[in-house]
Amino acid sequence: MTLSADVTLTDTEHGMVLLDERTGRYWTLNLTGTAVIRLLLEGRTADDAAAALCADHPEAADRVAADVGAFVASLYEAKVIAP
Repeated sequence: MTLSADVTLTDTEHGMVLLDERTGRYWTLNLTGTAVIRLLLEGRTADDAAAALCADHPEAADRVAADVGAFVASLYEAKVIAP
């Protein structure tokens, strides 16, 4: 998975900002969203990202997979990432 050609990312103090230069739309990601996007860009899967988050936050294990899945689906829908 890669960022779409027109999308750039910038690290911030609290996570990351993604900018679609084609549309001007941007997304501000918190540290959790940033962790997921970094894992995806490293070639890991959404399931891998969910497992990593569960390891760090076992108290949220019941909802992590669904949250990561919804996040990744929204990135695909917005054409921020491409397979």
